[in-house]
Amino acid sequence: MPAAVSLVVVGAIGLGVLVLASPSVGNAPALVSAILATHHAPSDDGHIPSRLGQALLATEDSRFYHDPALDPLGVGRAIIGLVTGNGSEGGATIEQQLAKMLYAPGTNLQAELEQVGVAFRFDAMYTKAHILAMYLDAAYFGDGAYGCTAAAEHYFGVPPGDLSWAQASLLAGLVQAPSKYDPHGHLSLARSRQRHVLARLVATGTLTPAEAQTIYAQPLGPAVSFYG
Repeated sequence: MPAAVSLVVVGAIGLGVLVLASPSVGNAPALVSAILATHHAPSDDGHIPSRLGQALLATEDSRFYHDPALDPLGVGRAIIGLVTGNGSEGGATIEQQLAKMLYAPGTNLQAELEQVGVAFRFDAMYTKAHILAMYLDAAYFGDGAYGCTAAAEHYFGVPPGDLSWAQASLLAGLVQAPSKYDPHGHLSLARSRQRHVLARLVATGTLTPAEAQTIYAQPLGPAVSFYG
């Protein structure tokens, strides 16, 4: 058997073992509801705010609707980062991130392997839309705001479906490092991250460069009282 084929077979067997060893995800909606209840945050009831959803996927997992739980290109970048010592360029899909939120917190090898197994269980049990909706409800956006509904209201005073592109692009940038990019006190870092989100929206064909530049220059709204 050629070496490449052997590696594929071994990888497939290993992945199967990971999935079988990972917990069931049938209670995922209940876990999301528990997070919201703990933090007295409202749910968006399964809705996916268009602009925020697009901005989030462009930044966090642009192949979300095409890849089954793992992003092969992201995995490749992560492996190269480990080999070269330059760190990982990401590679965690929305499913993996949701697995980390609900079932396997941590960044050690054991937790990351469990996140992979849970991610595949998510893809087998739920639609992509349901997975993204759970992610948006469970994600922490900083400054005590859990879920996109609480975050949109907290930062901008609007429901998530009414976010402007300027607001949505800033909000989507917070989930990677909510404390670091918290616009209350770290506005310059939040705006820098917003520029990256807009660049990703251009790269994925959602916005033109001119549109992204115009959006970046737009005010964030009258309810905003950021400083930094």
